[in-house]
Amino acid sequence: MNQLNSDMIREIVEKVVKETISVNEEGFVKKKDPSGILMVKTDTVKCEPFAGAEGVGLKDIVTLEEAPRMGAGIMELDHTSFEWTLTYDEYDMVIEGTLEIEIDGRVVTGHQGDIIYIPKGSHIHFQTPDKTRYAYFVYPADWQSVK
Repeated sequence: MNQLNSDMIREIVEKVVKETISVNEEGFVKKKDPSGILMVKTDTVKCEPFAGAEGVGLKDIVTLEEAPRMGAGIMELDHTSFEWTLTYDEYDMVIEGTLEIEIDGRVVTGHQGDIIYIPKGSHIHFQTPDKTRYAYFVYPADWQSVK
């Protein structure tokens, strides 16, 4: 009868960890459960520059294959403002900093831990007086191609 030794145990544990938690090709940690449940370590997500908006970066954190109905990502604003019209519904959860959403001359301000909902069709200015990082959740998932 084979006995388990420390090398065999280490190999089994490493295999299980590698199958469930991995740094994906996009460079951040995402855990995928066989059930379809996903977990992303948001502090490992590195945003990329967003075309046409100075001081803005973003990174989608789920693919359409993983989540075909809802999208999610991380966005960073660094002392900036940009205008946007939403063709989708969006929730934003502030991770750090101050997120301001200006609409019709009014400003809704969110701080760390706050959640802001922005309905489809809203014409807004995303803005921040500091460096801000927040998670966004959108419906439908393919927010970049919705008209």
